[in-house]
Amino acid sequence: MAKLLKINHVGIAVNNIEEALPFWTEGLGMKLHHVEEVARQKSKVAFLPVGESDVELVAPTAEDSVMAKYLVDKGQGIHHLCVETDDIEGLLADLKARGFRLINETPIAEPGRKMAFVHPKSTGGVLLELYEVTK
Repeated sequence: MAKLLKINHVGIAVNNIEEALPFWTEGLGMKLHHVEEVARQKSKVAFLPVGESDVELVAPTAEDSVMAKYLVDKGQGIHHLCVETDDIEGLLADLKARGFRLINETPIAEPGRKMAFVHPKSTGGVLLELYEVTK
């Protein structure tokens, strides 16, 4: 059975990363690790480590992106919780077998990681990202 290892990050939807960063960096003194473009999701993501986890600021890079629609519908704020696992395929198979609703039945592979999302209807209203670090 797959193990949950830690909270990897909390994703926060923002309209603009440059406008959102000063609170986190100047106000709270967090250090910006890096910013990356996620072309597949039409978004830009800023990573701010805190302990063993990150705060992840996510902003749309296109008006037709999922994140842009989310911001129009729900506004800025917590978007998702990400939990790291040692076996994402096993965890997804187990959740599916138990009848939980998945957004991704197979993980999305990115350099250094695999991820998949569990639908908020199965989690009590929280978009849950499952995440496995790969080598």
